[in-house]
Amino acid sequence: MVQAPDTGLAQETVKMAQPDSKKIFFENLSGAGKAIAVLTSGGDAQGMNAAVRAVVRMGLYVGAKVYFIHEGYQGMVDGGENIKEATWESVSSMLQVGGTVIGSARCKEFRSHEGRLKAAHNLVQHGITNLCVIGGDGSLTGANLFREEWSGLLTELVEQGSIEADAVQKYSALHIVGMVGSIDNDFCGTDMTIGTDSALHRIIEVVDAIMTTAQSHQRTFVLEVMGRHCGYLALVSALACGADWVLIPEMPPEDGWEDKMCQKLSANRAGMKRLNIIIVAEGAIDHKNKPITTDYVKDLVVKCLGFDTRVTILGHVQRGGTPSAFDRILASRMGVEAVLALLETTANTPACVVSLCGNQSVRLPLMECVQMTQEVQKAMDEKRFEEAVKLRGRSFENNLKTYKLLAHRKPESELPTSNFNVAVLNVGAPAAGMNAAVRSAVRVGISEGHKMFAVSDGFEGFYKGQIKEIKWADVGGWTGQGGSLLGTKRTLPAKYVDKIAEQMRENNINALLIIGGFEAFLSLLELLTARGKYDEFCVPMVMVPATVSNNVPGSDLSIGADTALNAITTTCDRIKQSASGTKRRVFIIETMGGYCGYLASVGGLAAGADAAYIYEEPFDIRDLQANVEHLTEKMKTSIQRGLVLRNENCSENYTTDFIYQLYSEEGRGVFDSRKNVLGHMQQGGAPSPFDRNFGTKISAKAMQWITKKLVESFRKDEGRVFANTEDTCCLLGMRRRALVFQPVVQLKGDTDFVHRIPKEQWWLKLRPLMKILAKYKTSYDVSDSGQLEHVVRNRPRESDASVAM
Repeated sequence: MVQAPDTGLAQETVKMAQPDSKKIFFENLSGAGKAIAVLTSGGDAQGMNAAVRAVVRMGLYVGAKVYFIHEGYQGMVDGGENIKEATWESVSSMLQVGGTVIGSARCKEFRSHEGRLKAAHNLVQHGITNLCVIGGDGSLTGANLFREEWSGLLTELVEQGSIEADAVQKYSALHIVGMVGSIDNDFCGTDMTIGTDSALHRIIEVVDAIMTTAQSHQRTFVLEVMGRHCGYLALVSALACGADWVLIPEMPPEDGWEDKMCQKLSANRAGMKRLNIIIVAEGAIDHKNKPITTDYVKDLVVKCLGFDTRVTILGHVQRGGTPSAFDRILASRMGVEAVLALLETTANTPACVVSLCGNQSVRLPLMECVQMTQEVQKAMDEKRFEEAVKLRGRSFENNLKTYKLLAHRKPESELPTSNFNVAVLNVGAPAAGMNAAVRSAVRVGISEGHKMFAVSDGFEGFYKGQIKEIKWADVGGWTGQGGSLLGTKRTLPAKYVDKIAEQMRENNINALLIIGGFEAFLSLLELLTARGKYDEFCVPMVMVPATVSNNVPGSDLSIGADTALNAITTTCDRIKQSASGTKRRVFIIETMGGYCGYLASVGGLAAGADAAYIYEEPFDIRDLQANVEHLTEKMKTSIQRGLVLRNENCSENYTTDFIYQLYSEEGRGVFDSRKNVLGHMQQGGAPSPFDRNFGTKISAKAMQWITKKLVESFRKDEGRVFANTEDTCCLLGMRRRALVFQPVVQLKGDTDFVHRIPKEQWWLKLRPLMKILAKYKTSYDVSDSGQLEHVVRNRPRESDASVAM
């Protein structure tokens, strides 16, 4: 059990609702007597501050001394005031701040032996033998070299008389744990680096804004995004906005690409599209290693097509701004994991980097990751571009394949002819990203030779016959639009199953793709039952989870949940800022989610909440009183604002009004209270880059599964599709590290149908993190903590699900 020493932290017992007989708690894991230093190095990235905050608070929580090293390695070499002891309060109000508040600098002196000797002397003076380095591959490589030289450096310092002889034994080993902070996502071994998602937010915000003016004037825009050696930002932003063309360093265009690009732009304009978007990575090159610049692309379009064309270079806008909810959660989880790794390390443990695989934290040998990253660059330098794409990982490779599939339509003569009709519909409440999923399904389906049909207004529209064929161009521009353009209803099919079967027969529907939330799951179960009476439902059927509540069994994540989290996080930031400079204040915020506490819990972690009340973790008046007392103690120090989140259905009696009145009364004289009900703003707005790409990729995969099942279940002798086995009625969900197709009938036992939630929910294990970072003394289940793994060229099958990016 990770437990805090008695340092005045508020006591709290965590009543975990998730049953788990294999929980592991480290009883004796303590940081007492240890000193941990945290530094940020190289380029800054949004989310670095969240990582620093997590390292400081987790370090203090386990009883260690924690130090800031300001200005990166330069501060370590210079010493003095650059190395300061951190306190709990010193990291308050930094979660939502972009960049790095402890500073970052590139340091030539640290690259020399003399510079590293000075750095070692400064660390020994403070008793620091544990380093948490947040930076890119260069920063982490430098840290590993420092670690390898450590013993020799101490011996040299003794010989110079700079330190006592016993210091060599006392500080015999330097332990290093790295976290990758880089907006380029160019580090092998992790699915996402800190800052990447926020950079994508900045890019997509600009692209969405540009598209409105481009459409007004029928213009072509050429956008340059960062990525000198890695095209991740360009590729994923092109996927997220449906760009007409993208140029990245890992995959130089073939000879004659200029004509092909102009033909594509011209064809799009002929199809009544009023704008074109071309995205260029700053490191884009052709097959001869000649740079492809935005000005070159602009001049080409003007010369060949005569289109009114503009260039926009985003530059350092991509590095700035507030970190996204994803980056705050990622950085917080990594920071806590980094401290645990330092506590468990021995003299023989190699330096490791804390990484993300799927929705799990993993630890990988630092130098294995660095070497793989360097291999990518070497392959590109030697023009082995296909190998470079593979070395980037399955996620990058699949992003590229998906973009090509969706952006470039094959001529009719090259399309396979399947003669299958596939219907796609939305069911349940609208969720941001649904439209991206529909667009992906339609275009992948057409590419596979199917005739695609769109059903308006869910099953209500289905039984009314609101079904029409949908073409490639019909879904152009859908990626960035919120809500459900097809229309969606909560109506379940059982009541109208005979009429739906009739529509299936009349339109010769051979497969169904349902995009929606818990109602979509219930609908599939009802259609599966109806197979016994109606052969029309003996076709492949699959659902893709899309709901802000993230309450669908069989999937750790749902389309729309990330957008809702960002809405909650942004609103909480503004609400907290409204109390800046006023008297002490606590805000009670009500979130959506039905009985599922995902938004309240994970939103609380991202917004830096002091408490989050949810149905899955029962609480009573004693818990509420303990929380009030805890906040009262914090308010007596330098903390000025408190934040409490409440899931809308967490308790029948402890309503938002009740909690607000309780806090107001019990906090009288110390703080006052305010309440806010966020409501449907959590469902609205443009989808986040994450939801656009998750919807795009998971829906494409679902359509490929449908194609496979159609081929398998087609009876040539009868000339029809007949699929009545359990594995032809599935839910496609993300489980831990993989995208998995699961028969819906097998998920019934995992579901609490009364409260419309899964019986086991992975995110409950994140709740203690929020409590620890809010200064509660609690227990932390580390059964899922990263064990040291090894970098492999090919991840386990489907691991590119990787939080969908």
